[in-house]
Amino acid sequence: MRLWLQRALWITLPVTAGPALAAGLAAWSAAPRAVGGALCWVGWAVGLLATLAPRPIGVTALRVVAPAGAAAVLATVASGRPSTLASAVGVAAALVAVVLASDPAYARVAANALAYGDERRFPLRVPPALFAGPLPLARALASAGIAGGPLLLAAGELPGGVVALVVGWPVAGLALLALHRLSRRWLVLVPAGVVIVDPMALVDNVLFPREHVTLLRALAVDEAPGAALDLRFGATLGSLLLEFDEPAELVRAARPRRGAVTVTAPRLVVAVAFRADVLTGAARRRVRVQVTDPGTAARRSS
Repeated sequence: MRLWLQRALWITLPVTAGPALAAGLAAWSAAPRAVGGALCWVGWAVGLLATLAPRPIGVTALRVVAPAGAAAVLATVASGRPSTLASAVGVAAALVAVVLASDPAYARVAANALAYGDERRFPLRVPPALFAGPLPLARALASAGIAGGPLLLAAGELPGGVVALVVGWPVAGLALLALHRLSRRWLVLVPAGVVIVDPMALVDNVLFPREHVTLLRALAVDEAPGAALDLRFGATLGSLLLEFDEPAELVRAARPRRGAVTVTAPRLVVAVAFRADVLTGAARRRVRVQVTDPGTAARRSS
């Protein structure tokens, strides 16, 4: 239902947020106004396509377009040009669009749109520290890098526009690549066991066969992971602990001034969205799962 709400919101954005943006663009000269309007329509079309046909690339696009649109509406409202009603409706619609774009349920649908056969993909939690600066900055660089050059050229700022295109578009591309890595972090349940897909932490996807997984259980927020390899990057909600019958070998992704490192871990900790569904699905695939809620155990046995 949340996905359909998101689709309905994006379909109606030209009516809800459009008047506020149009009022802001009305003060611009003809050429920049035409380019700005075209960028707004392109952004809306990209967001609509991302909601109608969810894919991981759509998650990345939507999470850039929605905040950029909200910023544009807020800037227009701050200028005092739209009417009070148009301002209120536009701001509300733009902010709801940002919230729904960040919904893990949408990321889950998008991830499973590319699932193979009998596998289920669950998004890993975004590291909280990224929200304090790197994530908003990357999104701002992506949207400003794409839009800055065309707007400057339309305004007649030829040197600045050329520089913005030459510098801004590659920067936007790098920012989008970095953001897309966040959209492709999953815990995947497959018939053979559990797969961790995390390009931020691991060089390659790692399959943990179910016969070697001795336990999969929820990890409390205040519970220390001990000797487990912690791949949560500070996230705690939805923590899961995987224990193995023998240490698993993984290749950690390269960090600045450091190459890839091979590590062995008897246990592994990740933070995943929809943890209860992960445990239920893993149990159906005969992975050893610890059930802490007797009511859940009773329902599963029935």
